[in-house]
Amino acid sequence: MNWIIALSIGLRLLGVGYSILLLVSTRDRRFGFLTLLLTFMTLRQLLTVRTATTGIEELPGLLVSALTLLTVYYLSEYVDEEDAVKTQLQTANERLRGYRKAIEHAGHAIFLTDPDGTIEYANPAVETVTGYEPDEVVGENPRLWQSGKHDEEFYEELWERIASGSVWEGELTNRRKSGELCWIDATIAPITEDGDVERYVAIERDVTERKERELRIEDQNERLALLNNTNEVLRDVNRELVAASTREEIESEVCEQFASSDLFDVAWTGGRGLVDGTVSPRSCAGTDIDSLDGHIETLCATDPTPIEAALDDSRPVFTEIDDDLAETPGEAHCVVVPLAYRGAEYGVLVVMTRNADAFDLIERDIFAELGRTVADAISAVESKQTLAADSVTELEFQLTGIDEPLANMAARLDCTVAVEHVGGGDSDRVQYVTVADAEPEAVSEYAAEADHVDAAQHVYTHEARSLFRFSIDERSIVATLAQYGAGIESLSVTGTSGTLVAHVASSNDIRTVVDALQTAYDGLTLVAQRERERDVQTEAGFRKQLSGALTDRQREAARTAHFAGFFEWPREHTGEEVASMMDISQTTFTQHLRAAENKLFSALFDDTVTVS
Repeated sequence: MNWIIALSIGLRLLGVGYSILLLVSTRDRRFGFLTLLLTFMTLRQLLTVRTATTGIEELPGLLVSALTLLTVYYLSEYVDEEDAVKTQLQTANERLRGYRKAIEHAGHAIFLTDPDGTIEYANPAVETVTGYEPDEVVGENPRLWQSGKHDEEFYEELWERIASGSVWEGELTNRRKSGELCWIDATIAPITEDGDVERYVAIERDVTERKERELRIEDQNERLALLNNTNEVLRDVNRELVAASTREEIESEVCEQFASSDLFDVAWTGGRGLVDGTVSPRSCAGTDIDSLDGHIETLCATDPTPIEAALDDSRPVFTEIDDDLAETPGEAHCVVVPLAYRGAEYGVLVVMTRNADAFDLIERDIFAELGRTVADAISAVESKQTLAADSVTELEFQLTGIDEPLANMAARLDCTVAVEHVGGGDSDRVQYVTVADAEPEAVSEYAAEADHVDAAQHVYTHEARSLFRFSIDERSIVATLAQYGAGIESLSVTGTSGTLVAHVASSNDIRTVVDALQTAYDGLTLVAQRERERDVQTEAGFRKQLSGALTDRQREAARTAHFAGFFEWPREHTGEEVASMMDISQTTFTQHLRAAENKLFSALFDDTVTVS
């Protein structure tokens, strides 16, 4: 056997062994095929050894053997490279599967869209954010959950940004599938290739709870600021009301408090005329006082005017006017506050501002409370002025068929009713009244069934005149006068007609009192108005008058009883012990003491009808 055949057979055997080794190590069936092929080629070479004549004939077989061995080698390299690629692909797939799991288990909603915005992929968290299942949104556009809270310009700016290759981050207000609003913290980024946008990825996080908490905190802060502003207005106004001693001071200070605030420009008080209803300012303050006439003219241009609406409905009226007549033309915001207390009308308080948010910074209900507070203060000072004034205006009215509890009783029982005294535990609700030409039982029966008479007690009857203690509600003419700071001098009604004489401090608004009475009672006519100097009795004069009325023994009995503690409870000494101190009998002591008490109370109560 020549060396060519031997070399060819050796190469083929080497290839068989190399192929078997690779088959065992790689388990690749392609090496099994090569092993089988090389085995047959080796067997054929061995069978041709005896018949071969020269080695030159075997050169092609030698080349085939070399090429086959090289094939095995290069296949092994290919298999190694293929395994490396498979390993890389497997690693990449594992990484992609990890990414997919992360996306699918992410707590945020993640979308992939094409360049037109059509959703190609949505993770399961989409349902928690939008209310839609992933299959429902694929193929849809994110416009599906737009809430309408953002305008077209907002979305145009968003698309312009991401289409240019930039990332957009911001807050969106969307609407879930259920219809409820939700707040979303969104990030939208373009995915580009060679500078061209291939698709977009959006990540949305539901921040509704945080947003609602922020809104609650913001609302609480607004309410706190509102409460602070409200308390500041009330505190400042109430402080000035307490210090004021006249109606002019009250109205002036209220206007000053509003005008001094940064929120308001002008404040004024005024009232409407009795005849023509024209509005006349009484007090005013602010930075635009020179234009007050123009402001009032513009405010009263409508029918009915805000002033009429506020007074007629007894509620604040908020309005806006084009104040072109003012020194600084433009839109003005006003509130007209009625100054009314227990049915008494004292005019209006008007506050004006150019700040559109001013009235939102103060609780609007506070203006109604403020109007009542100011009116109450005016009523109080006018009552004090009436009680303390040396000069009073006496108003005499003729009564004919008025609807008033005492007048109704006089008409029903055809008797004469006269008010003797007003006052007591319930102030002007308690009235001591004498009734003539009617039996006490008839009066008691009528009072038990009458409207507006809460209680009636028969005190005594003397010479066909009975004294009753009535508790009458606010429908009484006495209560009406008291609301306006007026006091009764006398009130007498016989049948359906009678006479009322009232005293009002000359400094008070007499027109307001007359208008209020004639509005409340149709059958009331003013017949006289007189200025009178009130007789003022000093404390020393009262003491002197009372001492002159008492006898020596009456004065001694009262003084001894006082210093002995007879009027204390429990008594420090009994009547018998005080009588013993005076060396008189207990019966005599009691007679002297009762006579002294009678003269004292007569001096207090018998002079005139007053509101205590």
